[in-house]
Amino acid sequence: MKAAVVVFPGSNCDRDCKVAVERSTGAHVDMVWHGDTQLPDGVDLIVLPGGFSYGDYLRCGAMASLSPIMTEVKAAAERGVATVGICNGFQILCEAGLLPGALLRNERLKYVCKPVDLEVVNAQTRFTAGYQGRRQVAMTVGNGEGNFFADEETLDRLEGEGQVVFRYLDNPNGSTRGIAGIVNGQGNVLGLMPHPDRAFEAELGSADGAILFQSALASA
Repeated sequence: MKAAVVVFPGSNCDRDCKVAVERSTGAHVDMVWHGDTQLPDGVDLIVLPGGFSYGDYLRCGAMASLSPIMTEVKAAAERGVATVGICNGFQILCEAGLLPGALLRNERLKYVCKPVDLEVVNAQTRFTAGYQGRRQVAMTVGNGEGNFFADEETLDRLEGEGQVVFRYLDNPNGSTRGIAGIVNGQGNVLGLMPHPDRAFEAELGSADGAILFQSALASA
């Protein structure tokens, strides 16, 4: 199995993601620079990591969404390749139009970094199948603009079509309806604010994030 982690200027969880995917799945992981114009051949999973791409100038993820490699990421996602955007990566996916909605400033206008408990709202996606019916998992958040927002019509559609995948049990940033992670209509693009890359071994406090990566590659 092969995975690719895209590195943007200001990414700071890129190597975390590489190590997490390697140790969780045994997959070969390539680091792909944002200025590249091609992804590795035969890639089974693309990860857009957390961090502060382009210093979060303009809007979080807005400049990164226009990077050359994103043309290939979009094309791969349209072909059905599993694509995960974590934290800043979630913001990039929304800015690139691969997921609906936007990530706004946290409700209390403060950076939040702590472990969180999540409800697995939809355990039938290619990213959550490995949880085997578990309704609660633990990961970690670290964001200042993790407040998911969308209009009511979009929210109702996401809920009705099973695209809400994770929900906060104790909403740390004011996200609308407590939404922590969503998938696209095709089910192969996941955006989530909590970090599975910071929760892939018991020594980190939780190994629940490893199951997400394992599920994503098992479905390839």
